[in-house]
Amino acid sequence: MQYRTLGRTGISVSTFALGTLRLGAWGNTDHDDAIRLVHTALDAGVNLVDTADQYSGGEAEEIVGKAIRGRRDEVVLATKGHFPVRMGDPDPNRRGNSRRWLTRAVDDSLRRLGTDRIDLYQVHRPDPATDIDETLSVLSDLVRAGKIMAIGTSDFPAEQLVEAQWVADRRNHVRFHTEQPPYSVFVRGIEADVLPTALKYGMGVLTWSPLNSGWLTGRFRRGERIEMTEFRRVVAHKFDLDLPGNRAKLDAVERLLALADEVGVPLTHLALAFAASHRAVSSVLLGPRTIAHLTDQLAAADLRLDDTVLDRIDAIVPPGVTLNPADVDYRRPALTDPAERRRPA
Repeated sequence: MQYRTLGRTGISVSTFALGTLRLGAWGNTDHDDAIRLVHTALDAGVNLVDTADQYSGGEAEEIVGKAIRGRRDEVVLATKGHFPVRMGDPDPNRRGNSRRWLTRAVDDSLRRLGTDRIDLYQVHRPDPATDIDETLSVLSDLVRAGKIMAIGTSDFPAEQLVEAQWVADRRNHVRFHTEQPPYSVFVRGIEADVLPTALKYGMGVLTWSPLNSGWLTGRFRRGERIEMTEFRRVVAHKFDLDLPGNRAKLDAVERLLALADEVGVPLTHLALAFAASHRAVSSVLLGPRTIAHLTDQLAAADLRLDDTVLDRIDAIVPPGVTLNPADVDYRRPALTDPAERRRPA
């Protein structure tokens, strides 16, 4: 396992990190097995473990807390807040990026994780209802209180990253140190703006979904039906073959499989190595459900793709292109709310 510095934090993180979305009710419900999975990652040299209060309704944080007990100092521990912890929670104040909610959310995460500090706390999505000055203010206070070591964002558009840097500078707040966007061969939109912005401001980048929800394992092939498991039904737009972008993935998978065969590696490893190859990327979050999945993915940790291979990937999916626009998880209100685009009568 190799290590990279996380932006300008001075913290060294493993090139591959462990994402815990699938630990608990959303995936692996066997806590003992999930703890073994975390230990397998740590024993392989992974030192960054990323979770969120929302994952499995807080259960993932509890599993991580059990797993790192006695090994806390080995781990760069990252979590996130913004969404309601319990799906369907009707209380509008138990979500978002306000001082009221984030103060509570951080304390709850610390309790579930069984620790006195979070190495990296990230706001899980932008919050149009809360001034970024308010969000940075409370996060700065939590840093100064020693509850958080560094702060970051997830799925923030480039212009909001820039705004946050300027607000932090002018208001004497702690700056966001990191951004966590989705990034893969099939989801490359951030190459146009988010990744250059992160480089400009010295932000670390933790990317997620490097296998694009399984598309880049070669599991889904042309002419075959995609079984809609419970998990896939939650994100059905990622697998709906009526969408042109998903049909384009089927064609791209065939070409990528042929390229992987020429290189002599599994498609999974080719995809993971691609995600780690961008100069802005600090660490790639793996999201395994089982130890077998994790072991296979970790085998790609030392794979480096040369320029010839990267050029051929660019020829299959051009830089800056996201094949299925529905894969973009955060869409700006200006695109989703008609009232944001229309002059009042």
